[in-house]
Order: sequence, then structure tokens, then C-alpha cells
Amino acid sequence: MWTESDNRLRATFKFERFTQAFSFMTEVAFAAERLQHHPDWHNVYNTVDFALSTHDAGDVVTDKDRELAKAIDAIYARYR
Repeated sequence: MWTESDNRLRATFKFERFTQAFSFMTEVAFAAERLQHHPDWHNVYNTVDFALSTHDAGDVVTDKDRELAKAIDAIYARYR
């Protein structure tokens, strides 16, 4: 689901409704806060797009991004 391009891990997640997408984003926000690693994300209606990189490492993909991506996948699995 995740692809790496232009020094970013990228993924798109789709939901049936906006409220599901928003609930997902809320859960991701708490996970990101726990990991102290915050995503670059974009939401339109039922779709959430991510582009993860580590800013303090020079805007490249690091283990912090992979860890957050894994947490995001686990959260998304509960919506399927």
C-alpha cells in the first residue's frame, strides 16, 4: 500500500464516508503524538493521503516514517 518516491512514503486511504475518514485521522493523530512524529496529510471527503518523511533528518524516509506507516496501517485495518 505504501510507496516510496521523492524521499517520501506515500499512501492513500479511502473510506465509505467522511465521518470514517475523520475518525481514522483522529486515531492517527494520537498515534503520531505517541511516536512524536507527525504526518503530512491531506483529506478530501472520504480520502486521506499521506506523504511521510523525517524533517530533522533532511526530509528523507527514516525508520520513524516506517514506524508511523505501520501504525497507520494497523489503524486502517480496523476500518475494513
